[in-house]
Amino acid sequence: MTRNADSPARILVIDDEKCLRFSFERFLAAEGYDVSTAAEFDEAVSLLRQGEYDLVFSDIVLGGRTGLEVLRSLREYDQSTPVVMITGFPNVDTAAEAVRLGAYDYISKPVVKKDLLQVARSALKYKQAIDREANTRTNLAAIFESVKDGLLSVDASGCVTDFNQAASRLCGWSKDDRGEKIDALSMPCAGTCRDLLTRTLEEGKSMELKRMECEHLERAGQVVSLSTSPLQNKEGDVFGAVMVVRDETRLDDLERSLNKRQSFHRMIATSSKMQQVFGLIETLAQVPSTVLILGESGTGKELVAEALHLSGPRKNRPLVKVNCAALSDTLLESELFGHVKGSFTGAVKDHVGRFQKADGGTIFLDEIGDISPRMQLRLLRVLQEKEVERIGDSTPVKVDVRIVAATNQDLEEKVRSGEFRQDLYYRLKVITLALPPLRERKEDIPPMVDHFIQRYNEVLGRNLQGVDQEVMRAMQAYDWPGNVRQLEHAIEHILIHCTEPLASLAHVPEEILQGEQAVGKYCADSEEQEQQQILAALDKTDWNKAKAARLLGIDRKTLYRKIEKFGLVEPFAQV
Repeated sequence: MTRNADSPARILVIDDEKCLRFSFERFLAAEGYDVSTAAEFDEAVSLLRQGEYDLVFSDIVLGGRTGLEVLRSLREYDQSTPVVMITGFPNVDTAAEAVRLGAYDYISKPVVKKDLLQVARSALKYKQAIDREANTRTNLAAIFESVKDGLLSVDASGCVTDFNQAASRLCGWSKDDRGEKIDALSMPCAGTCRDLLTRTLEEGKSMELKRMECEHLERAGQVVSLSTSPLQNKEGDVFGAVMVVRDETRLDDLERSLNKRQSFHRMIATSSKMQQVFGLIETLAQVPSTVLILGESGTGKELVAEALHLSGPRKNRPLVKVNCAALSDTLLESELFGHVKGSFTGAVKDHVGRFQKADGGTIFLDEIGDISPRMQLRLLRVLQEKEVERIGDSTPVKVDVRIVAATNQDLEEKVRSGEFRQDLYYRLKVITLALPPLRERKEDIPPMVDHFIQRYNEVLGRNLQGVDQEVMRAMQAYDWPGNVRQLEHAIEHILIHCTEPLASLAHVPEEILQGEQAVGKYCADSEEQEQQQILAALDKTDWNKAKAARLLGIDRKTLYRKIEKFGLVEPFAQV
């Protein structure tokens, strides 16, 4: 039952002395309060259950019952209404028991009007504060439940404090999960939610993960985006975190149907070539076959390996990565296959190899073209026998591992030259996935630029809104020999040097500007052709000589000499 906010406060006075009830009623009514009275326990309990009161005064002694029993009965269904005890014989035990049961205060007989009204005003202010807080909680709860995205909050220790119905639907949690540690929650996304929340609590900063596929018993192929934020007090101390889970499944399905997904796992691309790659990854992810990823340095071969693993049935098992070019032959053998204690100098204890660590999952062998002939032979045996032998131990160990290898080298040429075993090559290239270089898919540059700007805004604490048209033209004119990795570094360079809302050419690395200058492919077989090419560049740039020079691929001083040599004059400047 809810009272009108403008109606007077309702007060119930419980006392078996008629004259005291009369005095209380007269004093309180004179202040504009709506006062009811009860002479004994049963009458008081009946009135309390029938109506809503803002304040209760109750005598400690009520015939054969006590005011403490009234208080105890009220607290069974009402925790907010303040109760002030009236006593003629106050003592420590009575006061302690009253406070334990939730009494607001107590006053002693004989009651003085001034003291009575002061206690009443104080108790009613307390009740108003409690009601406001309850209303705020109710409103927040309504907002919490009305949000279509999943919301989950945890405290500083990682215990779940609340989540809404959308989170329950998306993640499969039940009401029994409230109060549980996030480590104990069922995580159908292989724990990605838990890891993101844990990092937010530890580092005290927001995290984001876009478009990941999570496994749900009743929602196969569910795609979600995650974002987390720390909850902080005014001193900046983290006392919890909140996570937003956005269902992207319909959007992802639509993009798939249009063959135009902008992102796939951690890869950003809209080009038709990369859309084909995304589709091939999804197909290959469902089979255990060995995959050889080919592509220039910086094209994202490691990201493709991650996507293959996370899109398939092994995604809840380990993904182990090995850079074969970064280790010497001896170290690589020990890392891949493991060793037993004492098998060589420095082997002070047993070591489990990467193949065993990846058991049930995927091992990614990057730069596979750099391994020695001896390592090639050992790897061939693993592929053939599906077992490994640790250094110093002749006992083979069976492993269930999917192998994904990658190289930026021409393995066919290395086979022809005898540098790479032909039998291993054909074992590795059961399925080949070739990644196009960035210069062959330049339509992917704008979305990647936006993505990297957003990432480095967070990393560097900047607020860059984007790049101007000249910068984008320069980026699309450049051939990017370092591919996506070089583009990422270029964006980091821009954010370090730019403090303005939009980046200009002044903030772009020099090698990219040189690429932009080569747009015009300036080369002339005759002076007449040379003059026509310069005039075309000047007309195209409205005689902006700096831009024309960049377009032609020559420096500004050379352009000025050419203009003087051919006697070229800006049209509107002619006399």
